[in-house]
Amino acid sequence: MKTPYLILGLSRVFQIYTSDINHLSLSSESTLRRLRRFSVPRYSTMKKISVQKTNDAISLLNQGFSAQKVASHLGISTGMVSKIEKTRIPNREKSKGGRPKLLSAQNEHYIVRKITSGGLDTAVDVRKDLLQHQQVNVSADTIRRALRRNGLKSAAKVKKPLLRRSHIKARLEFAKNHQHWTTADWRRVIWSDETKINRFGSDGRKWCWKEPGKRLQPNHVKKTIKHGGGSIMVWGCMTAEGPGYLAKIVGGLNAELYCVILNEDLIKTIKWYGLDHRKVIFQHDNDPKHTAKKTMSWIKENDLVVLEWPAQSPDLNPIEHLWDHLKRRLANYERMPSGINELWERVQVEWGKIKKDDCIHLIDSMQSRIAAVIEAKGGYTKY
Repeated sequence: MKTPYLILGLSRVFQIYTSDINHLSLSSESTLRRLRRFSVPRYSTMKKISVQKTNDAISLLNQGFSAQKVASHLGISTGMVSKIEKTRIPNREKSKGGRPKLLSAQNEHYIVRKITSGGLDTAVDVRKDLLQHQQVNVSADTIRRALRRNGLKSAAKVKKPLLRRSHIKARLEFAKNHQHWTTADWRRVIWSDETKINRFGSDGRKWCWKEPGKRLQPNHVKKTIKHGGGSIMVWGCMTAEGPGYLAKIVGGLNAELYCVILNEDLIKTIKWYGLDHRKVIFQHDNDPKHTAKKTMSWIKENDLVVLEWPAQSPDLNPIEHLWDHLKRRLANYERMPSGINELWERVQVEWGKIKKDDCIHLIDSMQSRIAAVIEAKGGYTKY
């Protein structure tokens, strides 16, 4: 260490100086010689490097190399490289440290494009594709992290009817033909549909919250019964005045039974709410029993206007969400129904609790549904 020698040297200089003043025995020349002997050594300044090496250092630094690696490559000191960086490229983005990314920006762009375009579905599929076409070997977890960085989230696939080109074309045409309908126009429609209601839970996926590592509790399990526990089929309709009559379908539904339901439950609904059958518009889908000659003949005899309906379009029918509402209420019962008869009783009770505002809220969503179909160019929507 040089610091103690520096202190000793300065101390010795002071002694010589005071000695010379007190005794005046030393000549000025000998004093200077003695002072030089104990003076602090001078350090040499940093050597200059050529313009070429300076430019090379700047180039390497801009490529992301560290100062130490640049110095080793060019045979100059790390201090010189740091000085070049500080004076010539002060705004250079420096490395944050840590392990470098396994995926480049181009790789991530490729992954996102493959997923969002529908070319690939899962991280495992992307991993195989990257290895085959990009010669990039990374884990599926690395790909999942990259997708999250780019704002994507994993989700369960939604069940939707298969849409062929003819369906997409018909849906888009329907949406364009009705895009200028007002809320009042849509409230004239009587919406109808059939649905299946299970005695024991739904056919869909159910979710729950669970602490990691804890054993399964009864509320973590979706319980099943052999053969499903039974179910019932019901027909119902919805108006802007409230829910219509509900019909339990025993056995299969054909055109003859469908006409009986229309003659009883649909007509009763129209009369119950005091609607003018000449002003209402009846909606049902393109199921064969709905388009059968017998059904079409009944509609003509009763002077009903039927809403032209595109095939494979349950997302356009607001009564689908009313069924969901009904099934959620049935799922709130603590005890499962003892049989089909009790299930039907519960269905009627909960159906009767549906309010007019619930129906209006769903019917008034039709303008948004139509806009969504147009935006999707006849394809799938969020509904």
